Amino acid sequence: MKEMLTKYFKLKRHNISVGWKKAKLSKMCYLFLLPYAVLFAMFFVYPVVASIYFSFTYYNILEAPRFLGLNNYISLILEDDIFLIGVKNTFMIAIITGPLGYILSFLFAWLINELPRMIRSVAVVIFYAPSLAGTCYTIFSIFFKGDQYGYVNAFLIEWGIVEQPILFFINPTYMLPICMIVIIWMSMGTGFLSFVAGLQGVDPAQLEAGCIDGVKNRWQELWYITLPSMKPMLIFGAVMTITSSFNVCDVTMALCGYPSTDYAARTIVTHLFDYGTSRFEMGYACAIATLLFLIMIVCNKAIQSLIRRVGT
Repeated sequence: MKEMLTKYFKLKRHNISVGWKKAKLSKMCYLFLLPYAVLFAMFFVYPVVASIYFSFTYYNILEAPRFLGLNNYISLILEDDIFLIGVKNTFMIAIITGPLGYILSFLFAWLINELPRMIRSVAVVIFYAPSLAGTCYTIFSIFFKGDQYGYVNAFLIEWGIVEQPILFFINPTYMLPICMIVIIWMSMGTGFLSFVAGLQGVDPAQLEAGCIDGVKNRWQELWYITLPSMKPMLIFGAVMTITSSFNVCDVTMALCGYPSTDYAARTIVTHLFDYGTSRFEMGYACAIATLLFLIMIVCNKAIQSLIRRVGT
C-alpha cells in the first residue's frame, strides 16, 4: 500500500511538472487569453461565488451582511409556500416547453435545411424573429384579450362555446397554459440557429458513405449520420433550452401581471425578482438563485449524458 501511494504521488508530481513546462512554452497563448479570463472571472465567476456567500446571510444592501447559516434555505424549502408554487410552475414549464421547444427547433431547422439557399435564409429569419421581438407579448395579449374584442373570445362567443368573455390573464386556470404557448412560440432562439449551422456542417461525404454502407432512408440517415455529426450543436441547444426554460420570468410578468392572480404564474425567477428588486432581501434572493443554479446544473448534466448516447 505504501509503495502504491509513493508511485501515485511521484506520478502526480511528474504530471504537474510536465504541465508547468507546457504552460511556460505556451505563455504567449495564456497572455492573449488573459483579458477574456479576467472579464469572465469578474462578470461570471465572482457573481456566482458572491451569490453563494450572500445566500448564507441576511443582506439588505444598506447594512453589512449578517451570517444566518442555513436559515434562508430552511425558510425557502419548509416555510415559503409561494416559492414551492414557483418551483412547481417552473418545472411544469421546463418539462413541457423545454423538450417540445427543443424538438420543434430541430425539426424546423431540419426542414428548412432542405430548402433552396435564398428561401432558407428568409425562413431562418422568420422563425428566429419571435425570439427577439418584444411584440410577442402584444400579439398574444390581443389574441387572448379578456373581452369580446379579443380574437379567441370573439371566436368562442360566436360559435356558442361560451356566453361571457373569459379573463384569460386573470383566471388561474388559463394563465400558465397560455404562457407556455407563448414560450414555445418564442423558443426558436439561439438553439435553433445552432441546429441550422450544425446541419449545414454535415459532411456530404458521410452521407454518401452511409448510402454505400446500407442506410436506406432519411430517418436512418438522420439517426446514424446527421445527429452524431452535430452532437456539439445538440448539446449547446439543450443547454440554451434548459437555461431559457428555467429562467422564465418576463413572459409571465408581461402577460399575467406581477404578482399574478393566486400566484398561478409564479416562477422561481419571478420569486427571485420579487425578493431581490422589490424587497431588497438580497440574502434570501441569493439563496433562491443558488438553488436554481444547482437545479440547472443537474438538469444540464442529465440532458448532456442523454444526448451523448445518440447514434451510439
